[in-house]
Amino acid sequence: MESFSLILAIVVVTALAFDFTNGFHDTANAMATTISTGALKPKIAVAMSAVLNLVGAFLSVEVANTISKGLVDETGIRPEVIFAALVGAILWNLLTWLVGLPSSSSHALMGGLVGATVASAGFGAVHGDVLVTKVLLPAVAAPIVAGLASLLATRFSYGVGGTADGEATRKGYRAGQIASAGLVSLAHGTNDAQKTMGIITLALVAGGSIAPGSNPPTWVILSAGMAIALGTYIGGWRIIRTMGKGLTDLEPRQGFAAQTSAATAILASSHLGFSLSTTHVVSGSVMGAGLGRKGGVVRWSTATRMFVAWALTLPAAALVGAGAESVTGLGDWGTAAVAVFLVAASAAIWKISRREVVDHTNVVEETGEPAGVVTAAIAAVTPPPAGMVTEDLTATIPAPVTEPSPAAPAAPPAAAV
Repeated sequence: MESFSLILAIVVVTALAFDFTNGFHDTANAMATTISTGALKPKIAVAMSAVLNLVGAFLSVEVANTISKGLVDETGIRPEVIFAALVGAILWNLLTWLVGLPSSSSHALMGGLVGATVASAGFGAVHGDVLVTKVLLPAVAAPIVAGLASLLATRFSYGVGGTADGEATRKGYRAGQIASAGLVSLAHGTNDAQKTMGIITLALVAGGSIAPGSNPPTWVILSAGMAIALGTYIGGWRIIRTMGKGLTDLEPRQGFAAQTSAATAILASSHLGFSLSTTHVVSGSVMGAGLGRKGGVVRWSTATRMFVAWALTLPAAALVGAGAESVTGLGDWGTAAVAVFLVAASAAIWKISRREVVDHTNVVEETGEPAGVVTAAIAAVTPPPAGMVTEDLTATIPAPVTEPSPAAPAAPPAAAV
């Protein structure tokens, strides 16, 4: 095994801590729709996702190489820079988890790395072409492509299946959902687990433990896979609730279409070495599936908050990473101060989260989030599917009240018999 300095050991441990947060932050990507539609019990779903994430970590190293060799100039990076980048990524992951927003762990890591690198070595140490072509452009294109694919797949499913809604049909789509959820988990391991592998490999190069241009060592692949699998098994229940119930309401066939579209996009990006955000892909797929069914709704108030979080992820993590790098640059005591701050902030966020506990026992409860003006209007004018009985079609406009004319004489009282 490579020789380790103290700072390098701290970086590796912090990277694995980030990988753990990545796991529970992104569990919703694979299993939220499966849990919300009742295809799998919550604990079984997260256990299945954890195992497949671990398997997926061994299938490719293309994304890891994008991070360790392509995004920044690895020859001018110190281990302290990697540590500062991870601080920014972890804190952003924990904050968005606390409020239940499915933001991108990948972009948090990229933002922290770019910010810390710029603070340490200037803008010239960041490869702008790689940042644009393999990070920013996929971030914009991925949810759109996945959403359109999911929308078309959902409409095709309802078109071919008609209004069939028997128990056999539901069972069939639930089985398909379980298979597609497993594929998303496998794809997540091939993409997100590798980001931590790339960061650790970059730290090993920066610390002089391995030669520049090296692939991730086997122990790095194994430890990163184990960390993300453990985080996945813990379950990010707050984000699962948002993805499963807060964004839209899905039937089994919609969940199947959403997850199949997402898995296809993620696996293709992993093969091409794109550091894709699985959160963006799955969120786009879920919204596309929600809009693909007649009468389906997307809660745009939730979606808007999610879009804002996406836009803030890169710059927010970059600012925290740059600030942490400025402090670590002051010496060993600066690095120690940043480590203490990271632990204290993480503990505070966890303590705040205990005020309202969300776990496997209440994750499928309704959020009470309104559908939003646009979606409610669309649903109001969309005719119900054929075969449905529309109830309560009576007019709700009250009849006008007739006032007595002041000039008309009062009617005489009826004669008593």
